[in-house]
Amino acid sequence: MRGLVLLLLMLPQWAMAGSVVANRTLPAGTVIAAGDVSLVDDQPGGVEDIAQVVGQQLRVMVYQGRRIDPSTLTAPTLVGRNQIVTIAYEKATLRIEAEGRALSAGSAGQIIRVMNNASRVTVSGRVAPDGTVIVQQN
Repeated sequence: MRGLVLLLLMLPQWAMAGSVVANRTLPAGTVIAAGDVSLVDDQPGGVEDIAQVVGQQLRVMVYQGRRIDPSTLTAPTLVGRNQIVTIAYEKATLRIEAEGRALSAGSAGQIIRVMNNASRVTVSGRVAPDGTVIVQQN
C-alpha cells in the first residue's frame, strides 16, 4: 500500500490551469473589455489567458460566472450591413475615395461587397482596420 502511495506521489502532477469567466452577463455581440472578465482557478477548460479574450467579440450570450469558450469568440465586426463606408482604391501614390453602402458585415481582413452610392456599381473589397473598404484591381 505504501508503495502505491509513493508511486502516485512520484507521478507528474497536472497543473490546474484557470479559465477566463465573465464578471457580468455579456450579451451576444459584446466586444470584451478587461473589466468584463477575470481568471478563476476552479473552472478548468476554456481560454486560459485574459489577453486572448480582450478585444474579441462574443457570438453568443455568456452568463455571469460562466467560462468563456474559444468557440464563442470571433474578431470584432468593424463594418455593419447597410452601413455607409468609405471605398478606397490605392495604387502607388494614387488614392481614390468614394462613399458606399456595405452589403454585408465584416471584420478586419474580410472581403465584403459594397455598392458605390454615386454610380450604383457593386464592388468587392477588403475591410481595413480603420473600417474603410480597400478595393483591389482585378
